[in-house]
Amino acid sequence: MNRKTKSKIEVSFIYLFLGFMFIIIAYPLLWTIGLSFNPGTSLYSATMIPENWSLVHYKWLFFDPQSDYLIWYKNSILVAVANSFFSVLITAFVAYAFSRYRFRGRTYGLYAFLLLQMFPALMAMVAIYILLNMIGLLDSLVGLTLVYIGGQIPFNAWLVKGYFDTIPRELDEAARMDGAGHFGVFFRIMLPLAKPILAVVALFNFMAPFTDFILPRIVLRTPENFTLALGLFNFINDQFANNFTRFAAGSILIAIPIALMFLFLQRYLIAGLTAGGTKG
Repeated sequence: MNRKTKSKIEVSFIYLFLGFMFIIIAYPLLWTIGLSFNPGTSLYSATMIPENWSLVHYKWLFFDPQSDYLIWYKNSILVAVANSFFSVLITAFVAYAFSRYRFRGRTYGLYAFLLLQMFPALMAMVAIYILLNMIGLLDSLVGLTLVYIGGQIPFNAWLVKGYFDTIPRELDEAARMDGAGHFGVFFRIMLPLAKPILAVVALFNFMAPFTDFILPRIVLRTPENFTLALGLFNFINDQFANNFTRFAAGSILIAIPIALMFLFLQRYLIAGLTAGGTKG
């Protein structure tokens, strides 16, 4: 077998694998989209896109007086924006301190962050519930946001610290020679150069409140405080409300703010990839 034939076979297997993975990823998504246009309530349909498709479920979500969907959407966006912003800010400060300074307990602090990542978040749910109840933040979006921010610090700090370590220290020294202080170096040198990794942190932390169900289920009790994942669960959980088609319509709309966030941060993500590809 010559090299050209072998190369064609390898490329064919690659395309077959990519096609197989595309079907696995796209089929549930396309089925959910088709289900959202089904005017009935059943989970099953003869075709992926129903013949008598309708926008009745989308109209109900936005315009029906009994629908709390817009409230859940607003709550999710508020938590997502706050979580993304404060996670990036706190993580950047923590990672900068561990990357650029030597202080007592630094090594143990890094080990503690690494150790905290080894345990599943479910182990802390009872403690989180008791703590929020003690400080009066149970059934509160503020309490939920604080848990999200605090829970992401160990992983994000390790991630951003590794990126800060790749930035030459000569830039810090040059800035200090020009009269910049600690905060000057941080805001003028480190943050602009770390935009790609901070964009990744912002995107991941923005996505979490839209897709997470377990934590809001434990923290939130009042329907007016529900996030989207928790609110939509009621469409298929209530005894007489197994409305899978309405659940599908509400689930599809979750992708809109995440897609907009990705498009907003796309230039920073691409800049990070191109910078890494040309660095040598």
